[in-house]
Amino acid sequence: MDRFRMMFQYFQSNSESVMNGICGLLALASVKMYTSFDFSCPCLPQYNVVYGLGTMFIPPVILFLCGLILNRQSLVMLEEWRRPAGHRKKDLAVIRHMCSSIMQRAMVAPVVWIVVTLLDGKCLICAFSGSVDPEKFVGFANVSTVQVQQLLAKVPCKDDELMRNNTSHKAVSRYLRCWSQALGWSILLILIIAAFLARWLRPCFNQATLLQARHWSNYIDIEQKIFEETCCEHSRLFAHKCILHFFESMQQEIKRHSFSLPKEGEEAEGEEDLLRGITNQDQVNKVLKTWYYEKPPLDVS
Repeated sequence: MDRFRMMFQYFQSNSESVMNGICGLLALASVKMYTSFDFSCPCLPQYNVVYGLGTMFIPPVILFLCGLILNRQSLVMLEEWRRPAGHRKKDLAVIRHMCSSIMQRAMVAPVVWIVVTLLDGKCLICAFSGSVDPEKFVGFANVSTVQVQQLLAKVPCKDDELMRNNTSHKAVSRYLRCWSQALGWSILLILIIAAFLARWLRPCFNQATLLQARHWSNYIDIEQKIFEETCCEHSRLFAHKCILHFFESMQQEIKRHSFSLPKEGEEAEGEEDLLRGITNQDQVNKVLKTWYYEKPPLDVS
């Protein structure tokens, strides 16, 4: 039990490192999902585009939402954005920093999926085989317009009977795969250049503002965790007091059954500190309401 508690405390104190690890795992999971996914293009003019683009963009949306759900700071940021100002003003720079950090981590897995699909080329071939200009290929010269559309739609299906006798089948596939891979490598190059510029140009901007935003975003996260831990501890002590009060007439029987009751003077001081002046449900609700609507100022002087 102590090991799990230590691991839980480690994850709480290193939430940023944990989120980086989760984003990496999501990226690896996206690659594994695509490689194990059985891509089967319908090879029908009216369905190819929907299936190809759907396979390319719907899983990234799911992975993006998973990244937002797994990131604890997304909920913390929304709570900070929506909370009443109270005695503590809201800093928009901190909220922007949290939003930027959340979006960057959540976009890793979707981008990996899109780049992998483009480099593979199957989705783009399926989606846009019907949009290729047939005049660029010799095999469609003496075929009617309707038959050309049917033949182009069946380009992704290598085993189709119509495609076996068509000499332009491989040429169309190579043409679209080249465009797909060029687009995938271009996106990857743009992302690497953007990351390079962001990393090397960051010192050119105001570092004090960045440090402040990062510090207070971490503070908000840690404050929320400590508040939840304190609420749990208070709930435990309050429930303990209520149960003892309810079973006041059964003290001797409780002791005989070895229930862990505090002895005289043990833990009494700590419980009194947390429960001082709080004796009923309405007072607890008032304290929680005050915390939400009137956050105390960040001043301990």
